[in-house]
Amino acid sequence: MIGRRLAAALVARGDEVLGFSRSGSPVAGARIVRWRPADEPVPPGVLHGVDAVVNLAGEPIERGRWTASRKRAIRESRTVTTRRIVEALQPGAPRVLVNASAIGYYATGEVEVDETSPPGEGFLAETCIAWEDAARAAEDGGVRVVRARIGVVLAREGGALPVMALPVRLLVGGPLGGGRQWVSWVHIDDVVGMLVLALERGDVNGPMNVTAPAAARQGDMVRAMARVLGRPALLPTPAVALRAILGEKSLLALEGQRVVPRVAVAAGYDVVHDDLEEALRTELAGGGS
Repeated sequence: MIGRRLAAALVARGDEVLGFSRSGSPVAGARIVRWRPADEPVPPGVLHGVDAVVNLAGEPIERGRWTASRKRAIRESRTVTTRRIVEALQPGAPRVLVNASAIGYYATGEVEVDETSPPGEGFLAETCIAWEDAARAAEDGGVRVVRARIGVVLAREGGALPVMALPVRLLVGGPLGGGRQWVSWVHIDDVVGMLVLALERGDVNGPMNVTAPAAARQGDMVRAMARVLGRPALLPTPAVALRAILGEKSLLALEGQRVVPRVAVAAGYDVVHDDLEEALRTELAGGGS
C-alpha cells in the first residue's frame, strides 16, 4: 500500500524505481523484480547501482487472531526480509536504507513520546526492536540507516482505516473501551513525504517517527469518521468484549501511544495533513490526492 504510493511519487519526480514484489504485479513506471523473501535471498546483483533502498515489507498485523503461528509470521516477515536486504547491500552502494518500523516500539499511555523515548514491552515492542536491530546491521557497511516508526496510516486502499471505518458505515461504530486511548495517526501523503525526506536528507539517521504532529483520542477519531461518512457513532464497545473477541490483538484498539514526529519536523518537513477530519475526508470521501 505505502510502497505503491511512494513509487508513484518517486517516478513522478523523475527517479528510476525498482520494485520488489512477491507476485510480480506491475507498478506504473517501475521495473519489477519478483522476490519471495521468506523463501530466498535477494536475487544476485539486483541492487548493483542502486542509490537507496526503502524496505516496507511486513505481514499485516490487522489480519486474523494473534495465534503463536500468526505472531511468528508477523515477526519473521519483518526481520528475515530486512536481514536479507542488508546481506545483499554491496560496499559503497546503496548509500541509504530507509527501513520501516512502527510506533508499537513505544510504551502505551498518556505520556507524549518522541524518538529519544525508550521502548515499551510486549509483542509489538519486541518485534519492532528485532526489526530495527536487523536494519541497523547495515551501518557496519557504512550505510546511513533511517528507522521509520510509522503510525496508524490513513489510506483508502487498506491497512487500519477501512477496518476502523467499516463499523461506522454499518451503523454499529462507536468508541472502543471508553475511547480515551491515543491514536497516533498519519495521512499516507505524509508517510510518503517523510520517507522521501529520509531519502534526501543526509543528516537524518536513526529513528524517525512518521505520524501527524497531534495524536487523537480514539473516540474523537470515530466521531470524526462518523461526520465524514454521515453516520452516527453511538454504540460503544466495552473493552472486555474486545478482549474476548480479539485476544491479545485487542491491544491495537485498547492501548494507544501519543507519538510526535520530532525528527522529521526538525529536519524541515512541512506536514500536509495535520487536521484529522480533513485527513479522513480525503481518503473516505473520495477526495484523495
